[in-house]
Amino acid sequence: MSLSEIAVKGFIIGLFVASPMGPINMLCIQRTLNRGWKHGFATGIGAMLSDLTYALITLIGVAMVSGFLAKHKTTIQLVGSIILFFFGFGVFRSNPLKGWTPTMKVEETRYMKDFISSFLLTFSNVAIILVFITLYARFQFNPLTEGSVSLIVGMISIALGALLWWTFITLLVSRLRKYFNRRGLIMLNRIVGTILMILGAGGIITAIV
Repeated sequence: MSLSEIAVKGFIIGLFVASPMGPINMLCIQRTLNRGWKHGFATGIGAMLSDLTYALITLIGVAMVSGFLAKHKTTIQLVGSIILFFFGFGVFRSNPLKGWTPTMKVEETRYMKDFISSFLLTFSNVAIILVFITLYARFQFNPLTEGSVSLIVGMISIALGALLWWTFITLLVSRLRKYFNRRGLIMLNRIVGTILMILGAGGIITAIV
């Protein structure tokens, strides 16, 4: 796998790991609405570094069983694509606004506290490893086995993909604070879910054919 291919796949993986509208995304949006763009962005950076830590942990685990993965490559891609499809379906159907009130008063905090709290909250979600395993299988992404340069490129590209998302969502919410539409978040979640389902379906077809 070339470095450019690793970079593209890593970027897509980082983007898709960060984008589903779960608790951390809603926390980021809430802080952006109540305190401003910088607080929301600090929250996103904390989540990004936590995801990057799990990305590396997952890669190390995958590398340890690389022989098994190579032997059952097609089966693993098929299973991973099926999981990705249903994960996307779950994202599509989920209600990101359940139990969330954008007008609630929030205690003022410093950027570092926003960053640390987001990192710890994201890191407590060990299930993210399953998401990484699924995406690695779907995109056949395993730069650790190809050397340190490939690993560095892979990690940087995952970070950049996630960083793009956090920059996009915080700037969007910040610019549209006065016209913030709750329905727009649900629509965004459905778009992300649809894309994930399409990727999963494509992987299933590729593995079968």
